[in-house]
Amino acid sequence: MGAIRAVLTCPLFFAGVGFLALAFFSLLFSLNHLPVSLVAPASASLTLVTNAIAAKLFLHENVDRRRWTSAVLVCIGVYLLAH
Repeated sequence: MGAIRAVLTCPLFFAGVGFLALAFFSLLFSLNHLPVSLVAPASASLTLVTNAIAAKLFLHENVDRRRWTSAVLVCIGVYLLAH
């Protein structure tokens, strides 16, 4: 019960749930207006890029060159799909 109380009283938990809902509804909105062949890679690349940026900024991880290169290559692939 203590763990449940600790989670339910933490404001970061509700912020995380709110951002998760925002991501879900933005994905639904994107799927409603764009083809799946574009939305699926775009959402995957957005996840990859934001995870790399968050790891560097918030967790102070050493994000190596391979991870940045993969993020850039995925973004280039999404750009090529869109055009």
